[in-house]
Amino acid sequence: MPSLEQACDYGRGGELSAPRLRTDTPERAGLDPGELRHLVKEFRTLTTGARPWAPGAVLVAGRGPVIAVEEASGWAVRYASYDPEADAGVELPPEARVPVWVDTPFDLASLTKLFTAVAAVQQIERGTLGIDARVGAYLPDFTAAATHGITVRELLTHTSGLRPELPLHDCDSDEERLNLLRAEPPIGVPGTYTYSDLNPLLLQHVLERLTGRPLDVLVHEGITRPLGMTSTRFGPCPGAAATEDQRRPWAKAERGMLRGVVHDENAWALGGVAGHAGLFSTARDLAIFCRALLAGGAYGPARILGPDFVELLLTPPGLGFALDQKWFMGELAGRGAAGHTGFTGTSLVLDPATDTFVVLLANTVHPRRRPPDNRPRAEAATRVARAVRGA
Repeated sequence: MPSLEQACDYGRGGELSAPRLRTDTPERAGLDPGELRHLVKEFRTLTTGARPWAPGAVLVAGRGPVIAVEEASGWAVRYASYDPEADAGVELPPEARVPVWVDTPFDLASLTKLFTAVAAVQQIERGTLGIDARVGAYLPDFTAAATHGITVRELLTHTSGLRPELPLHDCDSDEERLNLLRAEPPIGVPGTYTYSDLNPLLLQHVLERLTGRPLDVLVHEGITRPLGMTSTRFGPCPGAAATEDQRRPWAKAERGMLRGVVHDENAWALGGVAGHAGLFSTARDLAIFCRALLAGGAYGPARILGPDFVELLLTPPGLGFALDQKWFMGELAGRGAAGHTGFTGTSLVLDPATDTFVVLLANTVHPRRRPPDNRPRAEAATRVARAVRGA
């Protein structure tokens, strides 16, 4: 990895440029090829059988600027619907199914929160947003947040005390949804961790009020365009992997089989652009995102954050990122890795200590949501950790 002094020159007129990703051998990445062979073999089993972990999945893993594993398996679209009586998906005929390719986009679900967090830290770096400022200073009409003194840091670290979610999808109008958010008080003890979709939703309103630009524009102009993440955007995304046959009672809305529109019901009710969900992306694009953060905020000639602010973003407890969560990071977790999961079956892990990253995208909710099984995510991260040790 570059030194801090070198990293500071990236994209600022210096001679250096942060290396771009390239595909190469495990040995060139400094990874044990035997462990990665096991990783690929295990990955391919995830999409097989009558009840696979996911109908389709894409895996990208690497170290430094090298992608050592890039694999796709299964189906982007396998089912026409879900049959509740048989408790099984109604399979499409083989000729009507859509295979997964390495460049298939997936509904990122809560991985969207990472981009909202980076957009916020960009404003903190510019001095336009105070990390310990009160939300009420930017959103005085959000009376509950203002009254209870919720801060920007608390939104970023899920320590605001706000409940996990609100039924915004049941509201009849945007104004009603906005009023719910404005009036929602903390129900937990401020400073205590409670994971909540409301935190990035309020952060979205802060950013939009502060900059006068919508979140999708902030993400595009500040993150995805400079990094060359051309396959990352808020929906609709017609070529994406399908998600759920979304119907009550297992879901919160009656929408039928979803493909290319956001799965999360609240994000859908908000028009598809939300601080907590709504982005679609590919595994390679997310590898670029991981690489930029591992390189101190730079990728090629572009810089999205300074190294000090990447460090702020990833320092425990993490601003928007989950740190040291063994339930999905496996043996990478003990090395100070950061990452996140998404309800639709998505995840990424990046480890600054070993300069490694793992992106696993899947449509585990196709054709219907199930209790999450994080073992494949943890096992993939563990294989990469062992590949580092065995190199």
